[in-house]
Amino acid sequence: MQLEIITPEQKIFKGIADAVQLPGKDGLFQILDNHAPIISTLAEGMVKIDLADSYRKFDELSGQIEPDKSNDRILRLPIKGGVVEVSDNKVIVLAD
Repeated sequence: MQLEIITPEQKIFKGIADAVQLPGKDGLFQILDNHAPIISTLAEGMVKIDLADSYRKFDELSGQIEPDKSNDRILRLPIKGGVVEVSDNKVIVLAD
């Protein structure tokens, strides 16, 4: 699925992901390929991105994104809140 993570300052990430785990108001939830359309608010916490390929294939990563030291297909991004929209296999995270 196509994933975009955008903050008020910049586009943090754009790429293909197998799964995204997000901090919702009622706890963590995960979005997988072909997820039903949703819109949800996000709480403060960590976004976990399971990439389709190694993060090393990306030319550059935002300084806010932390590569997982034990798995080169996982990235983590701390957020303070925001909103996620899922539709037609595209995930857009508007994060603070």
